Amino acid sequence: MDSVSSTALLPEAFQGSRDDITGQFGLIWEQIKVPLIVPLLKLGVVISLTMSVMLFIERLYMGIVIVLVKLFGRKPEKRYKWEPIRDDVEMGNSAYPAVLVQIPMFNEREVYQLSIGAACGLSWPSDRIVIQVLDDSTDPTVKDMVELECQRWASKGINITYQIRDNRKGYKAGALREGMKHSYVKHCDYVVIFDADFQPEPDFLCRSIPFLVHNPKIALVQARWKFVNANECLMTRMQEMSLDYHFTVEQEVGSATYAFFGFNGTAGVWRIAALNEAGGWKDRTTVEDMDLAVRASLRGWKFLYLGNLQVKSELPSTFKAFRFQQHRWSCGPANLFRKMVMEIIRNKNVSLWKKVYVIYSFFFVRKIIAHIVTFFFYCIIMPATILVPEVEIPKWGAVYIPSIITILNAVGTPRSLHLLVFWILFENVMSLHRTKATLIGLLEAGRVNEWIVTEKLGDILKTKASNKAPRKPRLRIGERVNFLELGFGAFLFFCGCYDFAHGKNHYFIYLYLQSIAFFIVGFGYVGTFVPNS
Repeated sequence: MDSVSSTALLPEAFQGSRDDITGQFGLIWEQIKVPLIVPLLKLGVVISLTMSVMLFIERLYMGIVIVLVKLFGRKPEKRYKWEPIRDDVEMGNSAYPAVLVQIPMFNEREVYQLSIGAACGLSWPSDRIVIQVLDDSTDPTVKDMVELECQRWASKGINITYQIRDNRKGYKAGALREGMKHSYVKHCDYVVIFDADFQPEPDFLCRSIPFLVHNPKIALVQARWKFVNANECLMTRMQEMSLDYHFTVEQEVGSATYAFFGFNGTAGVWRIAALNEAGGWKDRTTVEDMDLAVRASLRGWKFLYLGNLQVKSELPSTFKAFRFQQHRWSCGPANLFRKMVMEIIRNKNVSLWKKVYVIYSFFFVRKIIAHIVTFFFYCIIMPATILVPEVEIPKWGAVYIPSIITILNAVGTPRSLHLLVFWILFENVMSLHRTKATLIGLLEAGRVNEWIVTEKLGDILKTKASNKAPRKPRLRIGERVNFLELGFGAFLFFCGCYDFAHGKNHYFIYLYLQSIAFFIVGFGYVGTFVPNS
């Protein structure tokens, strides 16, 4: 009887101990919640709502401008002088300006033939064009393959050169800068840049160069990207939606209003005189293209975006490659903003309104606020208010403004409107990495100058599928599982459960969906998985 009594008492002791610990945590929470947590969370709500309004006004402004441009704006051929370059019997091929085509590469085993072949197929007199393959590859086999491809085209009469360096200093910017030092470049008027996965149509130069020839104030003509693998997986469809808005709205508005936008780093033609006047290529950030564009703009040069001139390219289809790309694209602009903001303010060559546009609209709202507010508001502040009911978010800030911003963002890709919910959830997940990269850029911390070339797959999956029967890939936990996403997924799921049990705002619907998105990405089930060879 004594033994039974003592056994029965043990669970009660444990229960009492557990209740004491829970009570202590509850007491501590109540003591710090009112004087500390509530004021901080209220401040976070105010800051987040302010940033949301800033982003909303920016998106609304660009939406109105793009509608006006489409309805009443003149086509580039009407705004600027454009005449085709005609053959001249007396001048011969010298009627065509000399053009340098640069193709920077780094271990591009899967796509090098596509870009080199497309560049060699450009319609332009052979004695007025130089194709420069800038190969920074570290794989000797890939280097040999690229060099042989260049030799093959050279044997057909194409003026193509294969250039290598002893080191990768400056990465892409360093390679482009070294390429400009060769003596034959002095005879060239314009330089065209294509990344290794870009495939221009034969008439690319005939459609773009005349704008530069007949308009001496234009420094850059930028073409639009066309994605050959947009339908490869759901992740590439999400990327297409984001980039289509960038090209359809942001680039078009910048070109039509202030003749300024960020150079996309590829599929563009630069006037070499403008490039040199701006100081050439600099490797101080991971966005050497944007750096050059801002410096050239501050010297009064104009840019032109041609939305109807499209160049085929490849979207990163593995999550690892996409994540590294987004780190570079988010960290670089923030770091460039830090380095150039005072230079822009002190500049005397451009108008006050253009300075405001570049600093506030181009940099601050689009490159910094857009990332930070998406992550902190929707993935931290909003879930935290469920645990602290004393703090409320007004419905216009939690529902109406985000809905309008989302609809305005979706106009670039009408064919994907049915994927809007998936796009929202995926963008919120990616905002984690973009916000982290943005803060690294602003603070110049850790990985601020990290440069990892975006992996291109080309037809690798089709080739592997045709060569061998499919097999279950070997799973490496460290490569496939993303613990940061799993952590935020667990946090949002807990907040959703708490809201379902105790809340009144019905945020749990969004929180469950968003936590599932974080879990899917966390366990690596997003994008294309390349099986081990």
